[in-house]
Amino acid sequence: MPTSTTTREQAPDLGEGRRRWLGMVIISLGVSLIIIDATIVGVLMPRMVTDLNLRTTDAEWVTSIYSLVFAAFLISFGRAGDLFGRRRLFILGTVVFMVASVLAALAHSGPELIGARAIQGIGASMIMPATLSTVNTVFTGKDRAIAFGIWGSLIGGMAAVGPLLGGALATSYSWRWAFGVNLPLGLIIIVGALRLVPETRDRDARRGIDWAGAALSALGLGALVFALIEGQRYGWWTPTRQFTAGSWTWPLTGLSPIPIAMVMSAVLIAALLRVERARAAKGRPVVLDLSLLRIASFRRGSAVSSLISVGELGLLFVLPLFLQNVHGNSPLQISVAIVPLALGAFLSGGLAARLSHRHGAPRVVQLGMALEVAAVLGIGLTTHAGTTGFALAPWMLLYGFGLGLTSAQLTNVALGDVPRGQSGQASGTQSTARQIGSAVGIALIGTVFATSLSHVMQAKLDSSGMPAARSATLSHELRESAGTSAFTLPPEGVVRQAADEALAVATDRAAFTTAAILGLGFLLTLRLRTPRRSTTDHRRE
Repeated sequence: MPTSTTTREQAPDLGEGRRRWLGMVIISLGVSLIIIDATIVGVLMPRMVTDLNLRTTDAEWVTSIYSLVFAAFLISFGRAGDLFGRRRLFILGTVVFMVASVLAALAHSGPELIGARAIQGIGASMIMPATLSTVNTVFTGKDRAIAFGIWGSLIGGMAAVGPLLGGALATSYSWRWAFGVNLPLGLIIIVGALRLVPETRDRDARRGIDWAGAALSALGLGALVFALIEGQRYGWWTPTRQFTAGSWTWPLTGLSPIPIAMVMSAVLIAALLRVERARAAKGRPVVLDLSLLRIASFRRGSAVSSLISVGELGLLFVLPLFLQNVHGNSPLQISVAIVPLALGAFLSGGLAARLSHRHGAPRVVQLGMALEVAAVLGIGLTTHAGTTGFALAPWMLLYGFGLGLTSAQLTNVALGDVPRGQSGQASGTQSTARQIGSAVGIALIGTVFATSLSHVMQAKLDSSGMPAARSATLSHELRESAGTSAFTLPPEGVVRQAADEALAVATDRAAFTTAAILGLGFLLTLRLRTPRRSTTDHRRE
């Protein structure tokens, strides 16, 4: 694929000034649509678990399948946008997303809801790279920094608005309406895109589709997330229960399928790298352009994006379960507890552009990551069985402020040195890093949370003198129900007290795990540098 910055793009059919920024509003709505639905299920999950009789692993799949499918197809659809038109892909993705939202709203079982969420992930993987590459192509110089600031602050802010909106709808109506509202918003996006968003594509991009690369990336990521989520259910090495798929039964009685899935993931991803390197050497189109990884700002920025998403989605998966199962709060009350996150993200998103102009985008990203680490450590150190949403609010405000600073400028840093002719593929790759982080984060932090629930619950019940068989049964129920069985227990008594304390300890451990991951991301940000193209654009102005 051409790497020259002179690669010819179709000239955007959008004038300067007000009309161009109206197009940015439509792009922002598209980003909002898919980010809200990445997080909206967290606050709805306790009611979904009850209504659809979901197990803990089902609950994790409802959340993570969206990110997994999203990640699996982002690079492929980023390239498709380069070839066939980014606005066209943006509109098609919105249509797919709307159809999937209807299916989710009508779901009456765990498999139906998981399937609908998978289709939503396909639509989202069409929308996201189209928005990123359009912004990267249409805007330059100071306007480009402002546009990426808007785009990035929406990533952080809408991640928190999702729970707020979902909680309000679930409280007043039903969790199903949280998916139904995507229909009117989707119609506005489609009409606005046709009128205001330019059609751009890379005319010099190589024709053809890398089917092998697409299949290997999807299967490799799928095997990884399957292992992380289902390890707690089937056993990390020795099988704890029989694995079946339809009429087929896992044949190895002494070995869990989880280590096999991990090995398969490693083999498939290694095969992907080998296939992509060979195709690129022959001048054939690729799903993953490994030459992009030679761009230091892109490589480091994408890694940080992945780690941020691990923390954000994992945290928003755990906290609603803790608040509702300990205190019995309604979804709306849980959402109000998370509002400070959204407020902080929106406030700092606007400030990020000014700070970036004065101190440079890398410094803004570093400050944001430091605030995120401090906030999550605060949650882990102060959360106990009596902690309410109001007590969490200051930490969530600090976390949101850091998230807004980081998200607003990180994409600008990561894509700043990428040739515009490779915008679609780079945007898809960078967004894939985010979604891989989201899927792995929910799986990893969800596993820490669920495992801690059962271990702490059983230890406390055993110390109270309860028979081992009874304590094991109650601990298993707490873990399998994602903590919701705690709310069905009598408000007084040893069992309820043990369940509440187990939920608090599990939340603390999940927070400390999140803080460690974000801390690694902070260390990586210390190597970020201001993109050369951003500096050149600024000097030209």
